[in-house]
Amino acid sequence: MHNQHLKYVLSLADNALILSQRLGEWCGHGPVLEQDIALANIALDLLGQARMLYDYAGEIEGAGRTDDDFAYFRDVHQFYNVMLVEQANQDWAYTMARQFFFDTFHFYNWQALCHSKDPRLAEIAEKSLKEVTYHLRFSAEWMLRLGDGTALSNQKIQTAVDDLWMFTGELTTPTETDQWAAAAEIAPDFTLLKQAWEQKTDAILAEATLTKPTNDWMQTGGKDGRHTEQLGFILAEMQHLQRTYPGQKW
Repeated sequence: MHNQHLKYVLSLADNALILSQRLGEWCGHGPVLEQDIALANIALDLLGQARMLYDYAGEIEGAGRTDDDFAYFRDVHQFYNVMLVEQANQDWAYTMARQFFFDTFHFYNWQALCHSKDPRLAEIAEKSLKEVTYHLRFSAEWMLRLGDGTALSNQKIQTAVDDLWMFTGELTTPTETDQWAAAAEIAPDFTLLKQAWEQKTDAILAEATLTKPTNDWMQTGGKDGRHTEQLGFILAEMQHLQRTYPGQKW
């Protein structure tokens, strides 16, 4: 039970941390200043959520590990984030499609976690939901803007949707850990989570004049520590300084 609880909280934290790192790569490279700042703010929101969750994971584990230890001194197979969040930015369309798919899941997941039997998770969820509500509004608006914009913007966002679709199933496919957490009423029922995700996604894709992919084959494994090569590159860059000079402080 202890290990499942720890793994579940780490999976939530790892999703936030890795996506934060990806969004941070846009800093100074956004298409316009306003969007550059917006992504930096979303990245900081996610980083704050990750730190709260890592702090809680440290308490559950009881081994004295800090948020820095969880972020900088675990290897690829010890991260439990979904593979979607580690996918490369590619371009603005890819970034927005990845963000929208994750934000939709993130919103409904935090909304449900506000009623978790785990009071600490419920507290974190209430704080995070306000931020995630904005994140979803931002990415959904960009899906509409790109999908219902020019022929070129429609083509780019459709390509991003098609390419990233195979990573979306993992968001709402429960692992053994997810099933344990749901049975303990710590996590939501993933059947209901999947229904909410699909309804919101279908509605936005239709409004954005985008075609929903028909491919049902999905990548899985990220939540159990099996990842694409992309995560290795992220961790190599993110962890380099602390692993070279352990114990550094800002």
